[in-house]
Amino acid sequence: MDNINQELKHPVDKFSRQLFVSNIEVLLNYCMRFYERQFVTREELNNDVLARFEQLLNEYWDSGEAKIYGRPTVKYFADKVCLSPNYFGDLIKAATGKSAQERIQSKIIEMSKEAILNPRLNTKQIADMLGFQYPQHFLRFFKKQVGCTPKEYKQNH
Repeated sequence: MDNINQELKHPVDKFSRQLFVSNIEVLLNYCMRFYERQFVTREELNNDVLARFEQLLNEYWDSGEAKIYGRPTVKYFADKVCLSPNYFGDLIKAATGKSAQERIQSKIIEMSKEAILNPRLNTKQIADMLGFQYPQHFLRFFKKQVGCTPKEYKQNH
């Protein structure tokens, strides 16, 4: 910071601007180092957040909130664990290798596959249960994620 301050106060030559930018870059690198380091040094706390996320994922569908509010967002879960959506997403990615959005989608697919094999449920009921506004959205989502339609999945399993 002193170097930056010095360059701001006394721009003496043609190198002053370049040195100012370089010092800011070093400062930002230290900030990024600190930010990334906390995902390693706070492993126990991060594991608690991960466990809470998994619990909240299960509770969201078990409670029927999906039928009322639709598919959950990363922001919804971040708010529940009192973190910003960006920090929450970075934490989940650092801990699991997958983004929070990918984990939500995996959960939806996991539940979809289970529900599709239930002979008492039709596509509309499954879509409603999982928080899709329209069955067509569910069908498109499922095919994109799994590579086949729910009907094809059911036939092959």
